[in-house]
Formats: sequence, structure tokens, C-alpha cells
Amino acid sequence: MKAQQLFNSRVVISERSFVEIVVWRLPAPLVASPHPFKYRLAFVVDRACVLRYDNEAGKGDHRHWGAEELPYTFVSPHQLMADFYADVQRWQHEHSNP
Repeated sequence: MKAQQLFNSRVVISERSFVEIVVWRLPAPLVASPHPFKYRLAFVVDRACVLRYDNEAGKGDHRHWGAEELPYTFVSPHQLMADFYADVQRWQHEHSNP
């Protein structure tokens, strides 16, 4: 089986922000990942990536919240997107002007 791209999209949220989602199904898991998916999901505001979920080979599943890197428990591509969008909403809520 060859790698199969499942998602590749960019969604504009506002004039200042967008999300980009890329998910692949691989023939075999990456080093340090127990599942056959390669992904990167990014939330970009004012040209800076403020939130990112990814699984680099050797690093495994994790997410970046600003400068902080935290482990992430991957369940499925569907749950990955649900968790990511929940964090996007949380970030927007925490950084909105009253």
C-alpha cells in the first residue's frame, strides 16, 4: 500500500487567521507512533503558528500551544480534528478582546 492523503485543506477563519490540516494514512507507523497516520494541523494567527498538532518521526504524537510542547494521545483522525478544533476555540476565547 502506498501512502494515502486523507485530508489537505486550509480554512480561513478571519482576515488574521486560518487553519491548515494535512493527514496521511501510511503503509506503516512512523517511528514513535503506534498508528499508521502522519499529520500536521496548524492554527495560524497574524502569520504566526499559535497551535499545532503533529507527529514527527522519532518524536511521536504531540501538540504545540504557543512555545509549549505537550504530549498528545492519538485515538483516530476524527478525534484528532475534534481535539484540535476544541483547542482552536479555546485559544480564540482566551485571546479575544473583551
